[in-house]
Amino acid sequence: MANYPFERSVVSEILAGLGREKKLLHIMIGPRQVGKTTAALQIAQKWEGPVVHASADQALPPGPEWIEAHWDQALRQAQQSKQEALLVLDEVQKVRGWSEVVKWLWDKEGREQKGVQVIILGSSSLLIQQGLTESLTGRFFLYHCTHWGYPEMSKAFGWNLDRWIFYGGYPGAAPMIDQPSVWRKYITDALIETVLAKDVLQLQTVAKPALLRNLFLLAAVHPAQILSYNKMLGQLQDAGNTTTLAHYLRLLETAFLISGLEAFKSGKQMKRGSSPKLVIWNSALINAIVGHDFKKAREDFSWWGRLVENAVGAHLVSQLNRFSHALFYWRNRGAEVDFVVKTPQHVWGIEVKSGKGQNVQGMSAFRAEYPKMKSLMIGPGHIEFEEFFTRNPAEFLSV
Repeated sequence: MANYPFERSVVSEILAGLGREKKLLHIMIGPRQVGKTTAALQIAQKWEGPVVHASADQALPPGPEWIEAHWDQALRQAQQSKQEALLVLDEVQKVRGWSEVVKWLWDKEGREQKGVQVIILGSSSLLIQQGLTESLTGRFFLYHCTHWGYPEMSKAFGWNLDRWIFYGGYPGAAPMIDQPSVWRKYITDALIETVLAKDVLQLQTVAKPALLRNLFLLAAVHPAQILSYNKMLGQLQDAGNTTTLAHYLRLLETAFLISGLEAFKSGKQMKRGSSPKLVIWNSALINAIVGHDFKKAREDFSWWGRLVENAVGAHLVSQLNRFSHALFYWRNRGAEVDFVVKTPQHVWGIEVKSGKGQNVQGMSAFRAEYPKMKSLMIGPGHIEFEEFFTRNPAEFLSV
């Protein structure tokens, strides 16, 4: 990825943050293989002082002394050069007790002003967020480095919308799409298996690793579908209970793989364990598992409709700020609305008009139950897919 000249917006955002008068830790989280390290290297190239870059993504996770050693190295280089040093710590969630060590060192830097700026990268949102809330409150600025969207893949590789919907947003896999078997193997082995092994199983307590893998496989072949936990139990070996499945689905979400959307019910407590709507964060994860080639998938209108609806859901999941936008689906007695977004001001029903068969009565039924709701239609004759995937969905929900 270091060979790609394309520069993501997060590079300029972090450089601007490093130039502010108030010094903060700059923390970048996101999936593997979307360019976090490349972005950090591009920032380092523009940095005028010394740079220390280290990765904790090792066979045996390092201890907290690893952070101290590289921090001391950055301090020495800052003192020798008489310029601020940039310290980049990659996959820091692998380090036991990382946030406490960083807090101690950062507070010391705040007192002594020895000239160190820090960028921290991580690919497990759960472990990074835990460290931020437990130890680093008020000391950081958070950047979300998401899967590559349609505009980025179009600019970097010349892809059209259909190609992005099928192959997804992994830039490292883009040169392989002309060799479908090689592309699928890369996605399954270098991405899926690595994320499951290193970002979930290695860092979390998972009593049934085979069940977690099988749950991922089951979800990947049911994109944008509502699947009850009881149905999952019936299709999975040694599935335990619904609580276990719900927990494992949450772990898959923290690794930026799959989200299970809850059913929307305003004014009442959400029913715990309601059937989740499965949204896969990157469609490459779907098509590498299912095995359809691009032409076959495009000609299957029902399947293509699922891919499009899932892409809309993934765009909503990855781009909307969860503090201000809560994402659900709605279903009642056969009537369904694809997605529901609750903002502090409004409730939005979102329908995706594509090749899949749809119940056109869903939005009317939703409006009858929630008369003050607002609606958003995505597809031909409404908000065109090209426009929707080119913009942050929050822009459409700001009325």
